[in-house]
Amino acid sequence: MPLFMTSLDDADEDNEQLQALRALAYEGTKAEVADNFRTQGNECVKTKQWRDARDFYSKAIQALKAPEPGNVPADVQVVEIDEESERKKEREIEEACYSNRSLCELNLSNYGSCQRDCAAALRLNPRNVKAWYRAASACLALDKMPEAEDACSRGLAVEPSNCALQSLLAKINKRRDHLAELEQTRRERDERSARDKATLQRALKQRNILVRDTKQAPDMEDAVMGLRDRADANSSLSFPTVLLYPMQAQSDFIKAFQEDESLAQHLKYILPPPWDEGHEYTSQSVDCYMETASGGLIKAGKNLSLLKLLEGGKVEVTDGLVKVNVVPRSKASQWIDDVKKRRGKT
Repeated sequence: MPLFMTSLDDADEDNEQLQALRALAYEGTKAEVADNFRTQGNECVKTKQWRDARDFYSKAIQALKAPEPGNVPADVQVVEIDEESERKKEREIEEACYSNRSLCELNLSNYGSCQRDCAAALRLNPRNVKAWYRAASACLALDKMPEAEDACSRGLAVEPSNCALQSLLAKINKRRDHLAELEQTRRERDERSARDKATLQRALKQRNILVRDTKQAPDMEDAVMGLRDRADANSSLSFPTVLLYPMQAQSDFIKAFQEDESLAQHLKYILPPPWDEGHEYTSQSVDCYMETASGGLIKAGKNLSLLKLLEGGKVEVTDGLVKVNVVPRSKASQWIDDVKKRRGKT
């Protein structure tokens, strides 16, 4: 069985119009009624009226599937027909209608419907080259490369010199190679990312730095915790860092705070901030505090390196972000008491 047929849903034709088509049965044989609809569909195809053409082909298929009339009215003349010849004619019309309707679905970008109609046509005639071509085209549009190649190859097995199928097979091979390159690039990127992550985790463990991830990570754009050389756990670590001014509800963001840098180095160019009308915030007049993993506070020495502040497992880096509270030294005791009260500690 062709690959593209293995995953198709069985879709029965709609029966909404069968009652109406029963009436047409007295105006000719099933084949004659269906062929009339097919002819109208073909006319629509010539002007690329794909939806109208599809509807006519659907009516033709429904006419062929309409039940035989029961009691024939007395005023209807019964004509004897060659049943074997009539069945052959019906089969040919049905195949053509499925094949032609697949063309409509292909042009309407209804690739699943196109595949189903191609499958129906090929069940009736496995040598229908147009159906193979359209099935392969629909599979290509869906990036189903094995199915597309299989359908194309089966069509070429019927007609090896078919230029359209040869050209389509070249497109399929080109697309397959492109997708393989994309997959290789993605796989290499994922592997590199996994290696970098493992190296970073090793670097943090070596430095005894606690980290914790939550489901509410802040948006820091492209700022990330990382190594200068992502492949070397011994290279310099940097951390996105936010300086919080809790008594003023203000903050400053440092995109990459190197582990060998101190708070004093950054406070020197950040302070005083433009909103400090009381001139309380200078690098000499503030103290810095960091939260511990247990929920307490520690005073962060401004002249210590960031690594010294983080190593030892007391301070926790949450979601890759270091947080430092900056308060005026004259108000530090008041702020600490307020924090303890909010947390229910004395």
